[in-house]
Amino acid sequence: MTVSLKYGCNPHQVPASLEVPEQAGFKVLNGTPSYINILDALGAWQLARELKAATGKPGAASFKHTSPAGAAVSGPLSAEYCASQFLTVGELSPVANAYIRARGGDRMCSFGDVAAVSDVVDVSLAKVLKSEVSDLIIAPGFEPEALEILKAKKGGGYLIFQIDPDYEAEGIEYRELFGFGLRQQRNTAKITEALFQHAVTTSKELSPAVLETLIVATIALKYTQSNSVCLALEGQVIGMGAGQQSRVHCTRLACDKAEKWLLQQHPKVLGLAFKDGLKKPEKANIVDQYLLWDQLSEPERAQMLSGLTRAPEPVSSQERLEWVQRFQGICLSSDAYIPFRDNIDRANRSNVQFVAHAGSSLRDEEVTVAAQQYGMTMYHTGLRLFLH
Repeated sequence: MTVSLKYGCNPHQVPASLEVPEQAGFKVLNGTPSYINILDALGAWQLARELKAATGKPGAASFKHTSPAGAAVSGPLSAEYCASQFLTVGELSPVANAYIRARGGDRMCSFGDVAAVSDVVDVSLAKVLKSEVSDLIIAPGFEPEALEILKAKKGGGYLIFQIDPDYEAEGIEYRELFGFGLRQQRNTAKITEALFQHAVTTSKELSPAVLETLIVATIALKYTQSNSVCLALEGQVIGMGAGQQSRVHCTRLACDKAEKWLLQQHPKVLGLAFKDGLKKPEKANIVDQYLLWDQLSEPERAQMLSGLTRAPEPVSSQERLEWVQRFQGICLSSDAYIPFRDNIDRANRSNVQFVAHAGSSLRDEEVTVAAQQYGMTMYHTGLRLFLH
């Protein structure tokens, strides 16, 4: 089956189309997709489905520009977390819970996302999606009422895809680039607890919750543009450093995002006095700038303060450090080996306690010594997960 696309990666790239395998059970239930919508949807769907297969819990992904902004399985939502995400929804189904956790991993990057969930979209999730700035949902099915809610979103233009959850692609995948044809075996590596058996530090024990979080982080890396480093907590991605040429830049980016995520729940952030009428994205932007207080120019700070009814006191460096240290079970996974200890030094400042990477670097011993110095638990998986 051939599906006509609105355009390719850019509006001037026309015509564009999608060839759909008959056995995929793929349907466009609403809207007219573009090339990048398809790339995001198929990546997000594979990630969400694999999270469910690995953990047994509903999985969700929030994709932007071919990498996950967030990913998660269903789990606890504290009152502080709900307040930090400006959540006003009522009781949530497990699949809605999973998506809220995935989107909340990086709400700035999830603005206008492609959402994917492993389970049937119910009314609970449809109401969540209706209230968020999102461009697309892909799922194995939709309750009738949920489908009608989503069809009305974006003036009837919201993209809705359905796919057979049992569909598996052919073993060999193909790509053409600049007239050259490439082919390779699909990446069918399974991310299971068996990957996290080879501890290289004195500390070796993993609780079931930490093991699940390492699995979630590592599966997310499998569908992220290389190089990439992921920080996760309680089954949820909280910082993704994607597509950087240097691994330490991936680590810095992931850690910076994770610290912002943790600090969103700080009392000073929760106490920000927003002006009436601001929407969630506007509040999110204010929080993001507030947490960059010392880096803002005067015009930037004035713009941030214009959305508040009173000027807040910034979070000091010491308060930041003390707050981040409150969180236990923070995990870091890398899509290849960690080449230098500077990655571990940076991760320690974000209170990372568990690390997984492929191993086999020339400086493995140096990296392991650094992890040992900080009391981290480090595992070599022996698996590289580059995605191009």
